[in-house]
Amino acid sequence: MSAWPYFAPFEVVIHNKPDDCWVSFLGKVFDVTPLVKTYKNKRCIRPLLSMAGKDISHWFDEKTGDIQYYIHPETGCRIPYCPHGPIPDVSVQVPSTDWRPLEGKPWWQDDQYQIGLLTKRVRPIRIINMICPFAKEVLINVCCEDTFYRIQERYSMFNSDADSYTWRYLNKNINMTKTMEENGIPDERDLFTELGMPQTYYIPSVFLYYNDDLKYFDFDNEECEPVNFDDI
Repeated sequence: MSAWPYFAPFEVVIHNKPDDCWVSFLGKVFDVTPLVKTYKNKRCIRPLLSMAGKDISHWFDEKTGDIQYYIHPETGCRIPYCPHGPIPDVSVQVPSTDWRPLEGKPWWQDDQYQIGLLTKRVRPIRIINMICPFAKEVLINVCCEDTFYRIQERYSMFNSDADSYTWRYLNKNINMTKTMEENGIPDERDLFTELGMPQTYYIPSVFLYYNDDLKYFDFDNEECEPVNFDDI
C-alpha cells in the first residue's frame, strides 16, 4: 500500500482558487498553490488556474510522465503540447531567441508539489454507531485504496472520538491497517449493474462499539479518587 494518501475527485475539485489550487494528472494529486504564487499575474499561470480542481492528464504522456509533444505544422519542430496556452516551465513553444534551458525539474515532475494519489474508484460505506444506531448512522464515500485508519480519519468529522471505538463487520473485528476489500468487504456494484439492479441496492455497513478508554475521566477530581481496598 502506498504511503501517499488517496483523494477522490470530489475532494480535489473543491480546491479551485488561486490561494488553494489543486490539480490531478496521471493518478497523482498536486497542490500547485506555491506555483500560482510564484507566477502570480503572469500569462503562463492562466491555464493552471482555469483547470484548478480538475484532471489535466490530457496534457501529459502516460508512458513517459512528461508533457506531451507534437510536430509544429509550420516549423516541423517537436514542441510541447499546451492546449490552453503556455504553462510554467514551458513558456516558449516555437524556436525563439528567448529560449533558455530549464534549471531543475519541471513542476509536474517535482515531488514538492505532490500531496497524494487519485483514487481509481470511490466506494460508499455505511457506518453505524451502536450507542444509538438509528440516530448515529452515517453514509460516506471513501477511496477503494483507503485503509480503515484513513476511513476513520474521514469519519472523525462526524465523531471526534472515532478512535475510541472497535470497528466490526459481520461479527468480526476489522483490521484497521487494511482496506475494505482486504477486510472481506467486496465491491459488488458492477455485479448489480450486470443483473440490472441499482448500484445502491446494497451498501456495506460497519458497526462501531464504544470502548470505555477513560478518555474523559477526570483523575484530579476528588470525588473520583481511586479506592484503596487495603483500607477497607
